Amino acid sequence: MTDKRHKSTLRLGTRASLLALRQANWIKHKLEDQYPEVEVDLVHIKTEGDKIDVPLFALGGKGLFVKEIEEALLRGEVDMAVHSGKDLPVVMPQALALIAFPEREDPRDILISRNGRPFAEIPPGGKVGTSSLRRQAQLLYLRPDLKIVPLRGNLDTRIKKLSSLNLDAVILASAGLRRMGWEDRVSEFFEPEVMLPAIGQGVLAIEARVKDERVHHLLAFLNHLPTQLSLMAERAFLKRLGGGCQVPIAGLAQVSADRLHLTGLVATLDGQKVVRGKVEGHLSKGEDIGGELAEELMEKGAREILSEVYKKG
Repeated sequence: MTDKRHKSTLRLGTRASLLALRQANWIKHKLEDQYPEVEVDLVHIKTEGDKIDVPLFALGGKGLFVKEIEEALLRGEVDMAVHSGKDLPVVMPQALALIAFPEREDPRDILISRNGRPFAEIPPGGKVGTSSLRRQAQLLYLRPDLKIVPLRGNLDTRIKKLSSLNLDAVILASAGLRRMGWEDRVSEFFEPEVMLPAIGQGVLAIEARVKDERVHHLLAFLNHLPTQLSLMAERAFLKRLGGGCQVPIAGLAQVSADRLHLTGLVATLDGQKVVRGKVEGHLSKGEDIGGELAEELMEKGAREILSEVYKKG
């Protein structure tokens, strides 16, 4: 056993929600198991997204769960940070880098309904909770009769609102439920062909200062290359579209042998128009594939959708 007095300490910045702490503790234990001489201290950081109670798209969305943590990194108050991939803005501070991506958890969306009903059995005009415009658009495309109810709060809070707001169902990410061990609450999993997930959904991204070579070295063992390449392709797709939380944009990259398959979607807020496409290529060309798919969708009508949404915003 390593004497605690001779251990070096790494400070890991994280939000303080149940799910964020579960994710951060997973990283902590992986690091401490790999390096007995290292002790990881969790530093709780409250972000703008934790302080507000309005839909994220109304405030710009991307970056609201990240900015304060990145500022702590830049000030040297923490050595690394763990983020949910779908919270990351496409543009990052130059002095920071995403350095490790553990293997992706299930990227699908799930349904938790009253009495465990599947999606098809939600009654006409049923109330479904979500504040994701991406989920809203795809739900309304599938079921224009549904009433979408804005849903904010951490994972446990949103599940409780199924009862407190008298909803028929809520839509959440499978990854969070799995990480919390709450899979038994799931009424139905949405396959990507039915409900395409958010960019980066199910991915954990570890961020550090560009020049902190020691942290880069220590974290390298956690990186899962197919997950990294998939996320980079998805983010390149999102960046080319210029999208954030204000527009229903979805994308999922999947790796098979040396091929990367990227599916993307842009939709109107009411789900009346959905532009969808798929591009594949060698997995080393992920960012090019992301850009190519974005161009393809813009030619098919996404440009007009994006222009209209931003004009209203």
